[in-house]
Amino acid sequence: MNAKWSGLEENMKQSGIDTMLITDPKHVYYLTGFLSDPHERFLGAILQTGHEPFLLVPALDEEAACAAADITDIITHQDTDNPYQILAAKVQGKIGTLGLEKENLSMARYEALQEALSFSSSFDVGPWLRELRMHKSPEEVAKLRHAISLIEQVLQAALKQVKEGVSENEMVAEVEYQIRKLGADGPSFDSMVLFGENAALPHGVPGKRQLRRGDLVMFDIGVYADGYASDITRTFAYGEITDEQTRIYNTVLAANEAAIAHIRPGVTFASIDKAARDLITEAGYGEYFLHRLGHGLGIDVHEFPSVHGLNELTLSAGNVFTVEPGIYVPGIAGVRIEDDVLVTEAGVDVLTQFPKQLTFID
Repeated sequence: MNAKWSGLEENMKQSGIDTMLITDPKHVYYLTGFLSDPHERFLGAILQTGHEPFLLVPALDEEAACAAADITDIITHQDTDNPYQILAAKVQGKIGTLGLEKENLSMARYEALQEALSFSSSFDVGPWLRELRMHKSPEEVAKLRHAISLIEQVLQAALKQVKEGVSENEMVAEVEYQIRKLGADGPSFDSMVLFGENAALPHGVPGKRQLRRGDLVMFDIGVYADGYASDITRTFAYGEITDEQTRIYNTVLAANEAAIAHIRPGVTFASIDKAARDLITEAGYGEYFLHRLGHGLGIDVHEFPSVHGLNELTLSAGNVFTVEPGIYVPGIAGVRIEDDVLVTEAGVDVLTQFPKQLTFID
């Protein structure tokens, strides 16, 4: 049993939980090393206090699970089987309280588990897992660095195809071609490339808009590699831009750098957001910074914690999250600059290395 399982078992004992069932495929990967998408089929990692954990996987995934998982007790179910009955036959004794991930469990699946296992009560173990995932191990940081390196290579390659008349959709296609070509498993979210007025939409949808001189060009892209995500945003100028657009860009850059300079163990996530937001507000653009400063990053591209002005949790070494201030002024400019950062004992390590100074593509 690895250290993650041991810590969870200790939590179970303290909370009076005798059995825990993990069904989120990403948490199964986090705890066992086996990454899969079971689709509608049942996948679960089960721990009972005083016993070794076991995996229940679809039969078609048995070989992959045996090769990847650090759990040796692996049972399977066929498509014609009732996996809940197989699970019930495997567990030891009567279940009092069953630990579950509330956010990952449908009502239908909960009722099927209740019928098969007859547990007396349930307990949400999601917060335990979120807390574990906040602190990245050196091995996890290495995987994040690899995913970040790949997306920066993708961005560098895609920029070579930026030219007058190209459409946002065409640039998205180029980004996703390079993602596969350079060896990533796939995008970590829908790739976003926006031109001109569309860049002033924080969650704009790329379309047929063609690039024109004087446009700002925003890339918000990321990849999955070895189960871990990257997420980067850079904004460029295509041809000459206005003085106000330049001022907006430099304000966002200064806010990004101010937030990063504030990062160290012991400060709050709220204070990091404030460092960026105060600077943007003082520049006169406070109403145009429309979102939180950032979000946790790991096996999900958006994960706990949320970096916003009400989050009084304090930073500690091993936290990884994004810093992505933005200003979105309709009809004038949309600029966002996003970095992925690691909190260290000494302060901060900025994992993204792609240049941030205003860059003119043409």
